Amino acid sequence: MSVMNIDKNNFQAEVMNEEKTVLLDFWASWCGPCRMMAPVVEEIAAERPDIKVGKINVDEQPELAGQYRVMSIPTLLVMKGGKVVNQMVGARPKAQVLAMLEKA
Repeated sequence: MSVMNIDKNNFQAEVMNEEKTVLLDFWASWCGPCRMMAPVVEEIAAERPDIKVGKINVDEQPELAGQYRVMSIPTLLVMKGGKVVNQMVGARPKAQVLAMLEKA
């Protein structure tokens, strides 16, 4: 699967109502570490059809960033059944992101 752009209009349908595990990447275009994480997030989306992967631009979606208390970016959230089950802040290697997904 490819990475989806998530916003307040599709958040309920694509994240809260999703049966699969959801990996959300909170990012911004001006953020260097976010740009470093982009290929990792895209690889995970391509390799793991069992997981839905979405990106939320914090500049365009400040309500969602505030709702999940995103203070630093990149922030990765793992959600199941509409609830946050794991999270990670900062640029991390792919192995750490995959380990976080396995713990969820």
